[in-house]
Amino acid sequence: MATKQIGIILNGATGRICRTQHMRGGLVPIRDEGGLTVGDDQIVPRILLTGRNEDRLAEVAREYGIEEWTTDLDAALADPDFPVFFDAAATHLRLDTLNRAIDAGKHIYTEKPIAPTVTEGIELMHRAEAKGLKHGAVEDKLFLPGFRKLSNLMDSGFFGRVVSFKLEFGWWVFDGIAAESQRPSWNYKKSGGGGLLSDMHPHWRYVIEGILGPITDVSCAAWTAQPERIDEDGARYTVDVEDATATILDMESGARGSIVSSWATRVRSDDLVTFQIDGTEGSAVAGLRKCWSQSAADTPRIEGFNMGSGPETMDFLVDYDDHWKEVPDVGPYKNPYRFGWEGFIPHVLNNAPFEHTLAAGIRDVQLAEACARSSDEKIWVDMAPVT
Repeated sequence: MATKQIGIILNGATGRICRTQHMRGGLVPIRDEGGLTVGDDQIVPRILLTGRNEDRLAEVAREYGIEEWTTDLDAALADPDFPVFFDAAATHLRLDTLNRAIDAGKHIYTEKPIAPTVTEGIELMHRAEAKGLKHGAVEDKLFLPGFRKLSNLMDSGFFGRVVSFKLEFGWWVFDGIAAESQRPSWNYKKSGGGGLLSDMHPHWRYVIEGILGPITDVSCAAWTAQPERIDEDGARYTVDVEDATATILDMESGARGSIVSSWATRVRSDDLVTFQIDGTEGSAVAGLRKCWSQSAADTPRIEGFNMGSGPETMDFLVDYDDHWKEVPDVGPYKNPYRFGWEGFIPHVLNNAPFEHTLAAGIRDVQLAEACARSSDEKIWVDMAPVT
């Protein structure tokens, strides 16, 4: 078996997602383990880091033993030894950056959202395909251990007929006034491509449709819970995007479900995100790592609020969690971002099947766009497949 390299440009390399997930969790372990088997070859990533800050690039390069880095994106794009371009830089610059990579003849793999609108996403995909280039969008959350377990239950028929589902997500993001914010200010500005819908609903699209099938219609309300914040320079600014949303979804299967997302809620649940599916034969709820199920046979007979008439009523306690069973692990754990790279690299080199192309990324944007329109116009919006 021959050992070969594939040159990969990582743009936005100093950002948290690229640094801690795509490098530490994905490409660096693949490199350090001797590469990825693709056909008859062992493929080792050769990484070139790009970004705007020279000192931080040098720091990341030292941390992961990467020899090649530059602040000159044009020079990186002109290098024929690096046929793959990955973007995890600023969202509002992504469309232009990806188009530059396509012009340079690079296969493109990108963080979400792939584009500000569905129309621009379609144009981007057409430009890549016109040049014979492979393309992909990061859809990591479906590979989280909890959601993999949930998906396996669905595939096994555990739920019977699915009747409903709910996905709840969020935590309290400080406004910078009372305490330092945990998220960058661009998340809260239209000019920076911010907003909860564009940031998180693309994830919820592929998670929900990947497990439950196509969404047909959505209705959404989006609002700003914290209207004033302080940025990294200490300047106060007005938030002009949503930081809380509530969405109802109709499914092709006939089920109906909801998404509640917020950057202004305090956590009191098993995880930062929980996804519950209820069916005629059983229910299950998954967080990022764990999953619990309750079959129809194990479902307790609950009599609502009928707990007696005496003073003991207020002391009546039921452990509802006691009727749930933890779902065992599905194989060895692997970083969810690594799944993406292990799919995209064979797709580039051997045309191996890859579900998470820009077409999937466009569908992700479609949900965010439909929810924004629904909230603005107070209507239900059709989620017919994009053509």
